[in-house]
Amino acid sequence: QVQLVESGGGLVQAGGSLKVSCVFSGSTFRNYDMGWFRQAPGKERMAVAAISYSGGSTYYKESVEGRFTISRDNAKNMVYLQMDSLKPEDTAIYYCAAHQSSTRYAPFSSEIYDYWGQGTQVTVSS
Repeated sequence: QVQLVESGGGLVQAGGSLKVSCVFSGSTFRNYDMGWFRQAPGKERMAVAAISYSGGSTYYKESVEGRFTISRDNAKNMVYLQMDSLKPEDTAIYYCAAHQSSTRYAPFSSEIYDYWGQGTQVTVSS
């Protein structure tokens, strides 16, 4: 059974940086594309960034492009989201998700992801 556990959330001032991590277990990590999603209070969960199973392709939503960096370490079964130049509107619960890789990959479509973590809270103060 695949399990995902996020960590690294916290409180940071606007303009600051934070790195959240997600550890994958229960299957072969390199067979999974990975995504980061977030959900702010009263809002729907939305995609933030995604990375292909090999790490060769990365995808970013326009709202975080140039500020966030997704990466993975297949030897450690880890996926990361480095968040720089944080804004109060980045405040949300951040979730990692895993999609068993296939020929078709829609990185920002939450429906295709098979497994989800429990989330980690990121709060950006103004």
